[in-house]
Amino acid sequence: MRDRLSGLGGLLLGLARRVAAFGRRKSTAFGELWRHSLQFRVTVSTLAMSAAVVFVLGMVLQNQITDRLMTTKEEAATAQLDAVVRTVESELVGDAGQDDALRERLTNAVNRITTSSVAAQDAASSAAGTFEPVLAAGDPERPASRTVFAGPYDKVSGRLRGFVENNTPAKEFHTADGTTYLAIGAPITTTTRPLQVYLLFPLTSEQNTVATVQNTLVVGSFALLALLAGITNIVVRQVVQPVRRAAGAAEQFAHGELDRRLEVVGEDDLAKLAVAYNEMAASIQRQIRQLEEFGELQRRFTSDVSHELRTPLTTVRMAADVLHASREQFPAGLARSTELLTDELDRFEQLLADLLEISRLDAGVEELSSEVADVRPIVERAVEQVSGLAESMGSAIEVDLPDGPVEAEVDARRIERILRNLLANALDHGEGRPVHVRLASTERETPPVGEAAGEHAGVATPVADGTSGAVPGGTSGAADEWPGAVAITIRDQGIGLRPGESELVFNRFWRADPSRNRRTGGTGLGLAISQEDARLHGGTLDAWGEPDRGSCFRLTLPRKVGGSYAANPLPLPPEDVGPTAGVDGDRDVRPDVQPGETV
Repeated sequence: MRDRLSGLGGLLLGLARRVAAFGRRKSTAFGELWRHSLQFRVTVSTLAMSAAVVFVLGMVLQNQITDRLMTTKEEAATAQLDAVVRTVESELVGDAGQDDALRERLTNAVNRITTSSVAAQDAASSAAGTFEPVLAAGDPERPASRTVFAGPYDKVSGRLRGFVENNTPAKEFHTADGTTYLAIGAPITTTTRPLQVYLLFPLTSEQNTVATVQNTLVVGSFALLALLAGITNIVVRQVVQPVRRAAGAAEQFAHGELDRRLEVVGEDDLAKLAVAYNEMAASIQRQIRQLEEFGELQRRFTSDVSHELRTPLTTVRMAADVLHASREQFPAGLARSTELLTDELDRFEQLLADLLEISRLDAGVEELSSEVADVRPIVERAVEQVSGLAESMGSAIEVDLPDGPVEAEVDARRIERILRNLLANALDHGEGRPVHVRLASTERETPPVGEAAGEHAGVATPVADGTSGAVPGGTSGAADEWPGAVAITIRDQGIGLRPGESELVFNRFWRADPSRNRRTGGTGLGLAISQEDARLHGGTLDAWGEPDRGSCFRLTLPRKVGGSYAANPLPLPPEDVGPTAGVDGDRDVRPDVQPGETV
């Protein structure tokens, strides 16, 4: 028995869970439909408000009809009672007699009332309908069991008897034997004994009438609400459909279908909206094409000028090299001019190279020559290339590399160029203080249960150290695991960055302080190119900085080009700064988290 009850309890529990799950699914579906469908929202809102109005009107109408029926019934019953009292008084004139004689006379009077045509002759009284008469010789000083009566005396309530036996006409609604009556009574004063007459009017007809009215109101209300829902749906659809077409056209326009236009039907407000949208789309299309033509012209101009300048620059370089090689034979001023000429030519050549690189990136013709390689030698080569600059500025470069190989699929030339730009930038703004370079990596990672790497593309995932791991790019590799990431940070202890500069740091030709004397003489394109190189790998280039606390740049690359990663190997801001609000440069960079200045 206990096992059977336990099994029944488990069955009921499982059924309750299924019902709850079904309710949650339906609630979720309703919420989604409510949020995404204006037509559904307006229809349901109109239906709800209409239902409230119909309910109130139905209750008012029902109460009015019921009150009118009862008022008419009471007035007709009172008139009928007056007629019956006159009839009874004419029948019971004189001595009423003792119990048996009195009972006989009361019975004859009841029969007289039942068969009399008095009620039929009175139009007002006939509205009361059928009734059951009761005659009684009640006395408030005698028990009810000794009362002499004729008719269904037991259907008369004690409360009504008390009023009438004390010579007070009264009426009440009373239910007896499952039937509701309007009971009305009055005393008879023409006999030697106190007598009372009661009329019991069944309210079956009125109850049927009220029930019919209720059913009619309910059916009519549902029919009205259905009509209102249909009408509202049709009316809202006439407004929503053009809006949906406009939204679809705008979405297609945003995806590059610049020739997409709305059909103009009629001359109403929606037609005016379509005309305005078409004019706006045409204007935007013209401007986009103008910008494309201007951009193409600008890229072609940059490329052509860069190429055309190479030939005279080569000639000037050869002449400058000859002069520079013979500078010891020149006077001091001329020798210094030769050195300045050589330095500026170096800067000019770097500018031309950067302009050509930017033009290729803008044209989208750059391709990665990626291969799996150890990142440590790339970092060491970049450090070695700027060692002369570091020595001239009195800044030491401290390198922190893992003991084992850190392999990743990279284009070594581009990564080396990124690091070289970042190191030169750090040395230029480091105020002669040490620059710290750190390399770290994460191994192949497993995503949370029930999630695939592809679901996190482009999403920052919080990790234990307070950083958020960017998941850029696509979903290369197995769907159930992430290949991990490699990160390189370059930290300086120099002037840092001011609040509000993080949005500008990777802009082309932007400088944090144009009036400041720069030692390296950069072109202002180094960080812009570095950011594009990181993007080609599917990685990110982030920055942090605060005034007088230095700055830190972090290059993060997936181990596989275009792959994904969940956790960033290195935090930003760096660990020596401590946690701050909006700490990570992956996806949540504060206005006061400042990237470094361009080179």
